[in-house]
Amino acid sequence: MKKFVLLMVVVCLVAPALFAGGAAESKPELDLKGKPYVPVIALGFQHQFWQAVKMGADQAAADYDVVITFEGPEAETMIDKQVDMMKTALGKNPVAIGMAAIDPESVRLDLEAAKARGVKVVGFDSGVGDMADVHCSTDNYVAGGIAGKHAAELLGGKGQIGIISFSQTLIDSKQRVDGFIDAVKQYPDIKIVDVQYGDGDHLKSADIAKGMLVAFPKIDMFYANNEGSIVGAYNGVREVGKIGKILLVGFDSSKALKDAIRDGEIAGAVTQDPVGMGYKTVEAAVKLYKGESVPKVIDTGAYWYDKTNMDEAHIAPLLYD
Repeated sequence: MKKFVLLMVVVCLVAPALFAGGAAESKPELDLKGKPYVPVIALGFQHQFWQAVKMGADQAAADYDVVITFEGPEAETMIDKQVDMMKTALGKNPVAIGMAAIDPESVRLDLEAAKARGVKVVGFDSGVGDMADVHCSTDNYVAGGIAGKHAAELLGGKGQIGIISFSQTLIDSKQRVDGFIDAVKQYPDIKIVDVQYGDGDHLKSADIAKGMLVAFPKIDMFYANNEGSIVGAYNGVREVGKIGKILLVGFDSSKALKDAIRDGEIAGAVTQDPVGMGYKTVEAAVKLYKGESVPKVIDTGAYWYDKTNMDEAHIAPLLYD
């Protein structure tokens, strides 16, 4: 009997704490206040790029007087978690949804069912493939061309370039390479000596840079088309003592990349406009809901930055850590 009483006391003490913990983890009910609802679901959430996208989405929500939620999984590989987020959002009767799908096929059935109910679908960044009514993203071919133009100018129209890309198959990566190559083709004295792929990994990209310098000792420049690739290339060039002798042109942003550009050790890079991407995604969603005409593809912009302009008002907000 004493054991039974003791057990009941423990249960009474512990149970409220357990229930309180569950309540603390649950999300509050969404208060729409009679406004249209537009969930925005990203590839991830924690990286500063996605926080900048959220900033733009929040501003558009305020300007267009709609309610949004913005979320994404902790890692950009969590397909199941992202699918769960989308299902929950679609269960709250949105008028439109913005989505950057990790795996478009994983969300196809749900999005097609939502579209059949009249929900508008806006893909952003990686998008949702052919399910999107509108797609908002960087024109990566144009962005690659911006990098190529500045690279050619930095070389004075002649020299050898090695390219380190983050993927041979992803369309974003391919377009950033194609745009770059087509831009430098206008300079007959510039030669692309090699293109290799390092998965955006710092260590792999560093090893590729060092290997290229052995195979092509007259390389004057590396172009690397995402943050991991350019920081890796920078590390590789530093390890062989050629910072200042080899020009480096990159893509995206991070603290390490910004610091190296500010110090003049990386010549410059192209940044996307994540704030504009978030804004235009929500803006397009609202316009579709209202029946307004919207272009099928919306370019959210890309800009060159270096140590001379990275603190300017139109560039600084686009550079994230």
